[in-house]
Amino acid sequence: MRKLKAIISKGPDDFGAWIENLPGVYGAGENVVEAKANLEKGLALYIKHNEVPAWLKNGEYRIIHKFDSQSFLNYFKGIFTNSALERISGINQRQINHYATGKKKPRPEQLRRIEKGIHKLADELMAVEL
Repeated sequence: MRKLKAIISKGPDDFGAWIENLPGVYGAGENVVEAKANLEKGLALYIKHNEVPAWLKNGEYRIIHKFDSQSFLNYFKGIFTNSALERISGINQRQINHYATGKKKPRPEQLRRIEKGIHKLADELMAVEL
């Protein structure tokens, strides 16, 4: 299965999403959920009205979402508290709050720490049976 990378970013007025390497495929919304939904509608229209490879027409792809830090932290704030993010990343809660509100942008090494912590948690959750 092929992967399409969707970039999700917070703009001044709304959230935007677009597919890397597919010009003209985009979505926007007041929140990440709306932006993702509109992106999927845009992708469906693109596939319907353009000549595309068979794997794309047949739905043999998976969309990978690449977030900017502010969008990610706001989208998952109901799941990840700042305290939980501090535990899995080692970055203090106050700093995480600055990233979530857009007051500060994290350095690349801070982004890697957050991503590594989330991926480690995901691996642990995938190994759970109830």
